[in-house]
Amino acid sequence: MGATVSAVSNVGEGDPFDGAVVLCGPTAAGKSGLAVELAERLGAEILGADSQQVYRGLPIGTAQPAAELQARVRHHLIGFVAPPVRMTAAAYAELAGQAALELRSRGKRVLLCGGTGLYLRATLEGLFEAPEVDPELRRTLEAEAERLGRGALHARLAAVDAQTAARLSPNDLMRVVRALEVFEQTGVPLSEQLASQKRRAPKVTWLGVAPPREELFRRIEERTARLYREGLLEEARWLTSEGLRDWAPASSLGYRDAIAHLDGRLALPEAIAQTARDTRRYAKRQATWFRAVPGVRWLDWPASIEGALAALGG
Repeated sequence: MGATVSAVSNVGEGDPFDGAVVLCGPTAAGKSGLAVELAERLGAEILGADSQQVYRGLPIGTAQPAAELQARVRHHLIGFVAPPVRMTAAAYAELAGQAALELRSRGKRVLLCGGTGLYLRATLEGLFEAPEVDPELRRTLEAEAERLGRGALHARLAAVDAQTAARLSPNDLMRVVRALEVFEQTGVPLSEQLASQKRRAPKVTWLGVAPPREELFRRIEERTARLYREGLLEEARWLTSEGLRDWAPASSLGYRDAIAHLDGRLALPEAIAQTARDTRRYAKRQATWFRAVPGVRWLDWPASIEGALAALGG
């Protein structure tokens, strides 16, 4: 499964995210370009909040901000986790807190940009004290998924924690397994434990970008085709040639279908169509998650720097 990124120290006293801006929304909504424009106007630097963009060597398939965008504004927490290390939400929150403190020490404003709700929640609210991983239980659950299929394991989770199951895809094996581990070890559903935790409440402003559904789906189709055209297959080939099929990105959106194509299990048009379909489903879950966040100021579409500044009161 690979190692995980470890937290290294506390982020210090006070909340490093007071005054921060969070730019959120589903994948392919156009957050990256708008974030750079906004950071330039606010004197901010950008903390990426995407669970796949943290990984090194995979800029195309994880849709990391283009080099020209990163040249305009300094980005943090993007493309820095090397194989076989696996990032976790808790470790990300620790690193984001440290980065925010460093930015503030230089007089820079913090702009969090991304679509991974769990990473944003962990960073801004904190995570509950989860039980330690039980390797034997994890192996048992993963073997069950291998034997019966991921859908069967997801159905098992739905029977004991419907709320968590509703926000997780059956293909998200890592998080489905973790939610079942928490329940098996504590007897309390993960959703209940999250709801009962004491959370931080830094003074941040949330801005949301959400194209109309038809427009979002069109953008996803176009981006998926572009990713395959511009290097996703080459990155998938690198993962397989380096023996990294068990590294977290290899089972994520795009890569699993690209690898299936390279293995001869999917024709290229089928791989592209399957990636686009799964990305649409993921985007719908993201949109639902962010719509439930209180206080998000949703920008009129098409989102613009003028609209973003107006939403911030400036």
